[in-house]
Amino acid sequence: MKFLLMIYTDDQLLEALPEGAFDRMMHGCITHADELKAQGTLIESQQLEHGSSARTVRVRDGRTSVLDGPFAETKEILGGYNLIEAESLDEAVKIAQDFPWVGTGSIEVRPVRDFDAVRRRVGA
Repeated sequence: MKFLLMIYTDDQLLEALPEGAFDRMMHGCITHADELKAQGTLIESQQLEHGSSARTVRVRDGRTSVLDGPFAETKEILGGYNLIEAESLDEAVKIAQDFPWVGTGSIEVRPVRDFDAVRRRVGA
């Protein structure tokens, strides 16, 4: 099964880190991701630009609105993701626990829906 690990960070906690700590965490994250990729567990991993560079688009009653920044009103912003392959949700959670960002935010672990099955079901 595929799982998406969405990495949320808290700017205040990141800014409070001692000098050099962020780079050490990033180095650990990258080397851990490289290990997972070598094992065949990690499918893809990307870091996102800061949420302040985001735009949220919605259409309501035929009117389009574009808002600056992420949609959610929260201290934590989506900073990146890892698409992994795991046997179960429990295994995916264990994998997420080893990323350093759990200490400066959170990692949401969400199963990826079998889109090919949806495609077949709707005849697309």
